[in-house]
Amino acid sequence: MEDTNMHQPKGTVKEVAGLFFKLGCIAFGGPAAHIAMMEEEVVNKRKWMDRQHFLDLIGATNLIPGPNSTEMTMHCGHERAGVPGLFAAGLCFIFPAVVLTGILAWAYVTYGQLPEVLPFINGIKPAVLAIIAGAVWKLGKKAIKGWELAVLASLVLLSSLAGLNEILALLTAGVLGTFYLTFSRSADGSFKAMLPLLLSPKMLLMVQELSHWKIFLSFLKVGAVLYGSGYVLFAYLDAELVAQGWLSRQELIDAVAVGQFTPGPVLSTATFIGYQLGGIGGALAATAGIFLPSFLFVWVLNPLVPKMRSSKPLGYFLDSVNAAAVAVMLAVLIHMAAETLLDWRAILIALLGGLATFGPVKLNAIWIVLGGAALGYLLQFVQFG
Repeated sequence: MEDTNMHQPKGTVKEVAGLFFKLGCIAFGGPAAHIAMMEEEVVNKRKWMDRQHFLDLIGATNLIPGPNSTEMTMHCGHERAGVPGLFAAGLCFIFPAVVLTGILAWAYVTYGQLPEVLPFINGIKPAVLAIIAGAVWKLGKKAIKGWELAVLASLVLLSSLAGLNEILALLTAGVLGTFYLTFSRSADGSFKAMLPLLLSPKMLLMVQELSHWKIFLSFLKVGAVLYGSGYVLFAYLDAELVAQGWLSRQELIDAVAVGQFTPGPVLSTATFIGYQLGGIGGALAATAGIFLPSFLFVWVLNPLVPKMRSSKPLGYFLDSVNAAAVAVMLAVLIHMAAETLLDWRAILIALLGGLATFGPVKLNAIWIVLGGAALGYLLQFVQFG
């Protein structure tokens, strides 16, 4: 049967834009937290797709370059409102972070320092641990379909905790899981198109003058080949900008910090750096360059996911990658907890967030984030002894 019906628009661009603008305003905590919030809004609350398809999109997104959570917004927008929904979701999710980061970049360039936001961040970080834990629990129940995938996910979790590259872990799990499940469950499996859409764009050559066009090309290159976390982004930008003498390492550290504590994707760091390099025009050039590849990748990939699911070998590949992706999310949660739960304030906020996530009266992720920020600010004034 033709699967085009799955991708016909089921809603309006307006509702897609409204949801992802709201998420863009409150999506603190990094990609795992962003995806957890999306799962709550898109699968549980609005039922735009079932949890299995959401998992398939996560698995496929993990295999292409770019910011995973931003690309997931584009997938969700495409599912709800077609190609216009893809662009509306991505742009509306990015927009609040870009505007806020741009304002902070102006303040940084003008006054030479950043505003004091640490107390709020100290409250948000433990709060989002509970949101991520909730998503890991729900997605894990769907992704772990048997003891084989449970073993595979456990191996990926241990590998991730040991420091193995996440993309390597996902790809290895996908290939090994596909071979095992194909041979153990069927005798007529075919191994066509085992790893679809592993795009490897050519590296763009640098021009000599620092211009808006050069800024755009530099960030386009980073956006086209970037895998992994904000730490990986730091390494790419260090090689691309600091080594070229465009930026000092301290300026880069400040820029990445801004991307970490503003809502939405950490790649809004590009806006901050672009403003430092070329004012408003540089900020727009850097932002467009780093996000453009994601829109193109998702546009190509989204219609292929249902075809992958309908093929037995590629379905096994998706199942294996999905289980591995949940394991990677759990590893992220463990690392974040180890870095965050360092005092009684953080532990208290995390426990309250867990109660709001798993307790009898469940709160929306928005209120958990805002409550965490408020507690982080208020608890700084509480001292014992």
